[in-house]
Amino acid sequence: MKNSVAVLLFSVLCAGAVQARAQVVFSATKPDHGLNVGVMGSMFQPDYAGNGVPQSGPQSLYGYGAFVDFRMTHWVQVEGEARWLRLNKYANIYEDNYLVGPRVPIYETKHFKPYAKALFGWGKMNFQYNYAYGHFADIALGGGVDVPISRRLSVRAFDFEYQMWPNWINGTLKPYGGSAGISYKIF
Repeated sequence: MKNSVAVLLFSVLCAGAVQARAQVVFSATKPDHGLNVGVMGSMFQPDYAGNGVPQSGPQSLYGYGAFVDFRMTHWVQVEGEARWLRLNKYANIYEDNYLVGPRVPIYETKHFKPYAKALFGWGKMNFQYNYAYGHFADIALGGGVDVPISRRLSVRAFDFEYQMWPNWINGTLKPYGGSAGISYKIF
């Protein structure tokens, strides 16, 4: 009998706590969703110098790109990016990336918004002296820091990516590099 009363009392308290939470609406909330679009400049080590062998290239590739960040909730975010690394080519070798995947905020303050990301998609490579080109699976792991400068504008102070192209011709290509840019908050 004593256990039955304790179980009943515990059940009533739990049900009351759930109902009490449902009655409160926070007065200072903002919607969690948002959409930012931006542009960036990038510098990457292509991990390819020619002759079909993955190896560090003699010079870095530079390029430009665009990104979109879609925030559905605080913890559910998606980033998509396209990057064209076609400047400072060695032997006319260049790489393009088209990636999308989850983005996770690490710790947000008023002045800094660091994040981590895991993107998936494909990369395009033009081989030396326009001999050939190919499309390859591309996995990118990375992170960075966004710095808000106004209500709508943010600076992407730094964004680093380590990419893996697992189905590349003679092994796995592993380009890596950094980007910086600016974004505009649509909503």
